[in-house]
Amino acid sequence: MARLTTRFWVDAYLARLRFQDIPAFVTCHGDDLAGAVLVKLNTLDGQARAWCRMFDPMADTRRWEVLAEGEEATVDAAIARQTGFDPDIWVIELEDRAGRHLLDEPGLDS
Repeated sequence: MARLTTRFWVDAYLARLRFQDIPAFVTCHGDDLAGAVLVKLNTLDGQARAWCRMFDPMADTRRWEVLAEGEEATVDAAIARQTGFDPDIWVIELEDRAGRHLLDEPGLDS
């Protein structure tokens, strides 16, 4: 089965976020074809959460899992560790007081 390039997925995700008026920024531009993606949600109250997409070989599916959550500095440190050993990674940062990220919506949830 053909897979979307990471760049295509990121562009589509950013468009969906814009449509919902959720500010988002690419803070780390990874490999356009096959880079991993981390999504950081900044709730603008000193707290944050970051997700990474994991592959479940038993179910042959992908799902979003929390990489780190809590104080923004703690989440930023976890993201820095990931980008330190994976130069192809993308990081997208969202800012939303209501905590919206859309990763649980159809088409983005896996």
